[in-house]
Amino acid sequence: MEEVPQECPGTGSAQAGRGASCQGCPNQRLCASGAGAAPDPAIEEIKEKMKTVKHKILVLSGKGGVGKSTLSAHLAHGLAEDENTQVALLDIDICGPSVPKIMGLEGEQVHQSGSGWSPVYVEDNLGVMSVGFLLSSPDDAVIWRGPRKNGMIKQFLRDVDWGEVDYLIVDTPPGTSDEHLSVVQYLSAANIDGVVIVTTPQEVSLQDVRKEINFCHKVKLPLIGVVENMSSFVCPRCKKESQIFPPTTGGAEAMCQDLQIPLLGRVPLDPQIGVRAFCHRHPSHEEEQRSTS
Repeated sequence: MEEVPQECPGTGSAQAGRGASCQGCPNQRLCASGAGAAPDPAIEEIKEKMKTVKHKILVLSGKGGVGKSTLSAHLAHGLAEDENTQVALLDIDICGPSVPKIMGLEGEQVHQSGSGWSPVYVEDNLGVMSVGFLLSSPDDAVIWRGPRKNGMIKQFLRDVDWGEVDYLIVDTPPGTSDEHLSVVQYLSAANIDGVVIVTTPQEVSLQDVRKEINFCHKVKLPLIGVVENMSSFVCPRCKKESQIFPPTTGGAEAMCQDLQIPLLGRVPLDPQIGVRAFCHRHPSHEEEQRSTS
């Protein structure tokens, strides 16, 4: 009979990096640093770097395509509406960096200074960093194994010159893998304020979100709450509301009640959200005509 794979013991466990299920994991050394092995010096370096960052918030989702990066971008823009609030958005989706596109920053490049990498700024108080800025073309595939992904995330956290920041929003890829373990471990000494989890109403998404919540409990990440994205669609003409993704098991509300987690809100499936998300830096044809007339 085929052996059932063992579960990850969690980064806070005494068996982290040492258990049988840890063998072959690219994060084995990183996890072991919290369980008696020689600690990765980057953890303390990042702790020192993060002293200028007041709040650190991770945006997670178990399922891909639920609008996590779009919500991260809107969260960053919403916080930056206050000109006195400094906001940073870090995209650690190494293989699928969509934040540059969503923020209207495609084609921008990262510049190096004496104090580290300089973020790309959307506004004076909103800086962005993504591996997408390091690619020669947005169509380039990032084909990296775990250790190289970990190294990139370490550089983002240690070597980017964010300056004084009120909120650091970290947009993560779907799942519970290398990138998630890396950012949790590297920020372990710097204290993560909490996690916002994004889902859509249907059970196929909620199944993976429950795994994400389980991951957060295992690595001792505080949960801020859940956002149900694409919860419904209201026709702009007839105003009739439709369930594009039917909540057959009660949607995020029922899940949050069952798991005793706050439901932060529901976001409708609105075409204007997509349009406006891609227009932060690129004026419409009509706006360009007005500006030149």
